[in-house]
Amino acid sequence: MTTSVRPPAPARAPAPGPVLPPRGRRRAARRPSALLSRTGVTALLALATLYTLLPLTWLLLSSTKSRQDLFGTNGFAPGDEIHLTQNLQYLFSAQDGVYLRWVLNTVLYAGVGALLAAVFSVAAGYAFDKLAFPGKERLFSLVLLGVMVPATALAIPLYLLAAKVGLVNTFWGVFLPGLVFPFGVYLARVFSAAYVPDEVLEAARMDGAGEFRTFCRIAFPMIAPGFVTIFLFQFTQIWNSFFLPLVMLSDQDLYPVNLGLYVWYSSALSQGHPEDYLLAVVGSLVSVAPLIAVFLMLQRFWKSGMTAGAVK
Repeated sequence: MTTSVRPPAPARAPAPGPVLPPRGRRRAARRPSALLSRTGVTALLALATLYTLLPLTWLLLSSTKSRQDLFGTNGFAPGDEIHLTQNLQYLFSAQDGVYLRWVLNTVLYAGVGALLAAVFSVAAGYAFDKLAFPGKERLFSLVLLGVMVPATALAIPLYLLAAKVGLVNTFWGVFLPGLVFPFGVYLARVFSAAYVPDEVLEAARMDGAGEFRTFCRIAFPMIAPGFVTIFLFQFTQIWNSFFLPLVMLSDQDLYPVNLGLYVWYSSALSQGHPEDYLLAVVGSLVSVAPLIAVFLMLQRFWKSGMTAGAVK
């Protein structure tokens, strides 16, 4: 008697569940934030541009007005070129031409000081990057600590040190602190590590070049864009410095332009001299011009430093 063997029944396929989109597809389906869209970024850049240009526009338009129009018209109402010429003549002749002396003082403080500070910063940054000496990283940690300390916090200690050595109310009391720029040393080390190959320095040493000649003839030209960047940062910082000269100086012949403008503005408010307010406005406009001129002259070097190494 034969028995028939039935084939096993096929297994049931599991019921299809909901199909989930891939993770990347879900991310792609999300809409970008309104602030990150092209319209949002354009609007933010437009607001930043207005924030930068509106004070300069007010200064320019206010400098073209007479004293009566300065207080009697809207701040952004245009004035007259004749009044601008008269205001400039009044500015440079007021108090026996003291404004020109303030500008000259500021050029010495900022121009010469920033130049020497950039040289020292580049040399120190190169040494921290390429040379080996005991305690190098610990010293660099002190440099980074100096970056984090605000300049205004050092004004009183610098005044006390200057009083000990007799530099209060002197040119050197304001000039010498500007030669120290910890952030410039940090930037110089970064530029040196990025743009000065070790192989080039080794080849120069094998050819008999000393460390000083290697730095001056080979490394420094490679870090030239960084040097310009450090110079611009320090030049702007010293030019806009206010609290240290306020603490250190009492002789008006040694004032930088910012402190002199503050004296005129305070005189207009406290002593009721409206002509000093006009001097402060026109003087502020003139004091901005050297910063713009220096930036425009050096921007091509700065741009080359920002794009160096992008293409090989």
